[in-house]
Order: sequence, then C-alpha cells, then structure tokens
Amino acid sequence: MVSKHPQKNIFRSRLAVLTAFLLLVFLTVIFRLFSLQVIRGRQNRLMAEQQHSIYKKLLPSRGEIKIIDQSTLEASPLATNIKKYLVYAVPDEITDPAVAAKSLSEAIQLPEKDLEEKISNKEKKYVPLKKQLTDGEQQKIKDLNLSGIYFDSEETRFYPEKNLLSHVLGFVGYKSDKKVGLYGLERYFEKDLAGKGGSLKEEKDTAGAWIFGSKREISPAEDGINLVLTIDKTIQFKVESVLKNAVTKNGADSGSVVVADPKTGAILAMANYPDFNPNEYNKVENIGIFSNEAVMGNYEPGSVFKPITMAAVIDQGAVTPDTTYNDTGAVVIDGYTIKNSDNKGHGIQTMTQVLEKSLNTGVIFAKDQIGNDAFFSYIKNFGFGKETGIELPEQKGNLDNLKANIKVNFDTASFGQGISVTPIQLIQAFTAIANEGKMMKPFIVREKINAYGDVAVTQPEEVKDVVSAKTANTVAAMMVNVVENGHGKKAGVPGFYIAGKTGTAQVPKKDGRGYEENNNIGSFIGFGPVDNPKFLMLVRVDHPRDVNFAESTAAPAFGELAQFILNYYHIEPTRK
Repeated sequence: MVSKHPQKNIFRSRLAVLTAFLLLVFLTVIFRLFSLQVIRGRQNRLMAEQQHSIYKKLLPSRGEIKIIDQSTLEASPLATNIKKYLVYAVPDEITDPAVAAKSLSEAIQLPEKDLEEKISNKEKKYVPLKKQLTDGEQQKIKDLNLSGIYFDSEETRFYPEKNLLSHVLGFVGYKSDKKVGLYGLERYFEKDLAGKGGSLKEEKDTAGAWIFGSKREISPAEDGINLVLTIDKTIQFKVESVLKNAVTKNGADSGSVVVADPKTGAILAMANYPDFNPNEYNKVENIGIFSNEAVMGNYEPGSVFKPITMAAVIDQGAVTPDTTYNDTGAVVIDGYTIKNSDNKGHGIQTMTQVLEKSLNTGVIFAKDQIGNDAFFSYIKNFGFGKETGIELPEQKGNLDNLKANIKVNFDTASFGQGISVTPIQLIQAFTAIANEGKMMKPFIVREKINAYGDVAVTQPEEVKDVVSAKTANTVAAMMVNVVENGHGKKAGVPGFYIAGKTGTAQVPKKDGRGYEENNNIGSFIGFGPVDNPKFLMLVRVDHPRDVNFAESTAAPAFGELAQFILNYYHIEPTRK
C-alpha cells in the first residue's frame, strides 16, 4: 500500500533521528559532568591539591636579611617574606572555559584569549593564572563564584623598614620572567638567599600526565641562608638623616656616607641619598638611583688622597712632618702648569702644613722624593685599582693614567686627580692609617645562617701591612692638625682629637676632555679618637650648588656624625 503523504512520513522519520541524536548528546554531556564532578571530582580535586602540594615542596623560601639592634641585641628583619595570594585553575572542573575566561579577564585584567587557552588544557591539573593579587582582585574573583577556580598563598619579598639601607639591600624583581635579586645584597647573594629547588620523579601516562596513585619520589627544597649584617641600626638611622640634610641644604645632586670600624673593617653604616623604597622599586623613574654609589661610585677623590701620598713618602723615610719646601704656588711639568687650589704661593712650608693647607705643589714635591715607580707601588698596596672584596657588587676604580708612565699623570695623582677610586676603597685604604699600618678588608655581613641553623661568623681579615705603625701614627697626627688648624675645622668634635682630611674634586667631562665647570665633589675622610679610633668615616657630597669647598659641605656633616657616634659609644673626652 502506497502512503498518500510520503513527504510527511520522511519528515517524521528525520525528526525522530534528530531528536534521538540530541538526546544522546544531552545524555553524554550530563554523563561527562557527572563523571567529572561526582565520580572523578574528588579524584581530580585531590590530584590538583597534590600537584600544588608538591609545587610548594619544590620551591624554597628565600633567606632573610637582618640587622642587630645594639640596644636590645635582637635581630630584626630588613628583608623578609610575606604571604600574598595567587589564583589558579583546575581545568577539569571548568565546564565552559570561554565564559570563565571572559569573566576572569575583566576581574584580573589579563587577556581573555590567553586565559581561555590556559584553562582549556585538560591535561594539566594545576594552572597558575596570576600572582600577587590585590585584595580587590581577589574579591572580584570570589564574587564570580566560578567552578574550578581557587586561591592559594605565595611568598613575596617585603622590606619592613622601607627606605632604610635600600641601596645596600637592593630588591627582588623580575628578570626574564624569573624572580631574582637585583642590586645590593639581594643580587650579590642571589644563589645563597634563593636556596635550592627540590626535585620530583613520577610515573606518567602516554599523554604526559601523572598516573594517579602511582609512586612519586620527592626531594624537598632547601631554604635560602639568612644574613645578619654588621650595620648598627642606630648609627645607620642617624647617617641617613644627616646625609639627606647635607645634600638638600647644599643644593647637591646626591651624597654617600660610609662608617666602619677601622680595627676590624666591619661596616657600621652605609648610605646614599636620594634613596628609594624597595617595596615600590617599580615606581622609581630613574633607575640610576638604585646604584650603591658607596661601592659603585667611581670618582676622582681630590685632596682626600693626599694623606695616602704622604704615608708612602714618610714610610720610605724620604720626608718627615717637618721637612720643608718653598711653595711658589705653581709648578710646571711637561708644559702643564699645576697650581694650588687657592692660586697662592705660601713660601717655606712643612709637610704638615702641606696637609693643613692642602697644597698641591707640596704633595708633588713629596712624591718626587721617592719617584713614580715607588709611588705607584704604594697606591696599589693601599688597594686602589682593584675590588676590596666587600660582599656587594662594586667597581674597582681606574689607575690607567699611571700605566703610561707620564710624569704629569703621577703628579696630578699625588693630589687625587686623574685617577678614580670608590668610597669603599678609600675606607679600606685609611684603615691602615687608623690601625697602625694594618689594612683591613671591609665586610658588611656578620653572620650567615643556613637552613639547618649552622652559623658562619665572618672573621676580620687583615689584607696586609701597608706602612709601618710609626708611619701610620705620624700621618694620623698630621691629619689631626688638618682638623685643628686647617680646612677640616668644621669636622672637629669638642673634647676629642679627630684626624681628617678634606677633598674638593673636579668632575671630568663625559667626553673625557677636561673638567666640568661649576661642578665638584666634596669629600671628608677621618677617624677618631685618634689615639684609639672607634670609627672611620667618609662623607661625600656630589655637585653642591650653594658652596664650593668640602670644608663647608662634607666636613660639617662629618663633624655632626662624629659627635653623635662618640656620644653613642659613651667615649669619654680626652681633652678640655
């Protein structure tokens, strides 16, 4: 029998097939969801948790950097770790990656396409999406109430004292998408502070995923070492305050101060201004501020170098403090005329007066008594031209002008011009003068404490006997006269004999030809009390605009800090 409505029957047949197909698809989806969230839900969640648990065990905690408060003898952190939150996904629990990615993109400000690609990868059980969430971002994600999206804590570097010792500490930042120490101690001790990551061996299926329930061998991470610094917190606070005032008061560009124990080489304070907050390093516009000029700042030292020249000559027995010469105010060498800074001649002058009045012609005379080769040898023995070895990234200065063996270069070097040094090199060199000829290696880390609690204490290290004790004491006494009678009066402390020397150095032009006009660097280096030094200090002020000489910039700051330190140490005055 032939149907009267064949097209109608065909339509019904196709509709039945389509209905059956859609029902099958619907049942398949329902089964898949049931399988993921009910049958396998617990297993998938457990796998993700285990994956993250292992992830935690494989990541070491970064070591802390601490400072000792001398009043309580307690160590407090300068660089530590705090918990912040990260958001991560378990892809198997996300039913609609496209919808989830769109919602997440708006909440955490990440590209929608990238997010969708990450959370669609069902082979991964744990997918980090964004680290260091703000409280607002975390709350926005919570409000979305998305399945398969979870939070966990992570460690991030934190500097509780903010700007204090910022140049010494440096900070932890990103380099090639990896968190590492940048600048300062964070960079120098990167491997030690970072610790050692753990390792994992596991059985995987053909798709590269871990076989749930199979054997895993985990070697946990080893946390980084802790550092305890030699810095005295009280002195450091005062140094930073006085330095800031010296820079701003004199309209200067910047400045540096280093304070050390001359008998051991331990650094008691180290500061630069302007400084920065390591917690907000990404807000700094001029990255040059990150440089620790106390160890990286090459400069022509000027007259603070004169005691080094005098020490070399006296150590050779070529002159005494009372040796005289006739100062005409200028000398001519190889066609170059070199004058005193005051453009005056002073007649017959002793070597002590040469330092008191900071006479360029006088140190040239003194240097000529031993010759250029011997002079160069002493400069190198005092540690110039090479790194000191302090536990910070440092520059080594430049003595190349002396390698050409040109006389005028040695003459200008005798008063600190034509060669470059760093503040920390000057500190190391002057430990020899303050410490009876024994030059001490500067160090800033008192202790290193590993993950097992083992403590390695830094021992003071004598680099060498640069000059005799007699020479060192003689030059120290001559430097006292500089403070008593010369350009260093503003560095004096009532009741104490302080040894010191000013230096107002010219700044070479960037093209290397000549010097910049109306630009100088004022320095003052000294120690006290001279008979039993408790501190050695260098103050440097860069490009002061309100005054021209170090006796009005660096020397007053030195004097204020010297008085504070002596009072802080309860040192009894030795004179009326």
